[in-house]
Amino acid sequence: MFVMTRRELLAAGAGCATTLWARTRITRSSISAITDEIGKTREESIAFAHRYGLQFLEIRNPPGVRKEYFMLSELEIKADAQRFAAEGLKVSFINTSLMKFPWPGTVPVRRRPESPAAHEKRMAADQARWDGRRDLLLKGIRCAQIMGCDKLRVFTGTRIANPPDMYQRIAETIGEMAVLAEKEEIHLLIENEQSQNVATAAETAAVLRLIPSKWVGTNWDPYNAHLLEKTYPEGYDALPKKRIMNIQVKAKGVMPESPEKEDWKTIMQALEKDNYKGKIGLETHIFDGTLIAAANKSMAEIMRIVGELS
Repeated sequence: MFVMTRRELLAAGAGCATTLWARTRITRSSISAITDEIGKTREESIAFAHRYGLQFLEIRNPPGVRKEYFMLSELEIKADAQRFAAEGLKVSFINTSLMKFPWPGTVPVRRRPESPAAHEKRMAADQARWDGRRDLLLKGIRCAQIMGCDKLRVFTGTRIANPPDMYQRIAETIGEMAVLAEKEEIHLLIENEQSQNVATAAETAAVLRLIPSKWVGTNWDPYNAHLLEKTYPEGYDALPKKRIMNIQVKAKGVMPESPEKEDWKTIMQALEKDNYKGKIGLETHIFDGTLIAAANKSMAEIMRIVGELS
């Protein structure tokens, strides 16, 4: 008969405890928010973060500024990086508009009527953005480095009538960008968005299968696809779990009274089960004049849900 010694029993118990505690928990420290949608100024956004005990922020534009962070001067970026650090806040994700335009040679499915002159001007602007994509990526990477962040948002080109026709081109284009990003240890996260060639979780998964680089993942925003697929379980189950590196929550997807409310408690429980280690960021996205009130209501609900997970 096999009998365990006391030392072996203790070791086995420690191993079990390690396994149990290794499971990732979603806590207050897992939550972040985009600064330009939680305050009208930098000061208001920082105060919001402190009010809810946030340790992390997402950035896109400085609040009240119509210019993306990655397009600011290094001096301006460093000033805000220092301000965040002084306030005990870290940047978890940088939202950029990289590649969010009609790629040359494509015909967007939703086009506004244009005069010939306007059409030529837009085509030239799109071509310039395409030709300058490497330089813009380098700006984004530099912004991330200054902010101490390793995740950068990218898009997949304005949606065409049959998006699968674009998948190989998207994979090659973002794959090329990933080679440059990998050298700087920056992850490129594809965001699903209805205006883009990747709008749903299924489309995200299809494109990621064509991009083997571990430096490319997804910023999953389930509300962006709420008209196209059910968030859970349909959307969530379609995603490659190890490549979900950031998640965003819209106010309309979480506020208690919203008719479009998603089951975030169930989603978070699934994320815990699948050992999700990234952040979950609030992107309020309300444009009826109630942005700040909606941000507070949304964050309060997110924190209530997180409190129920333990």
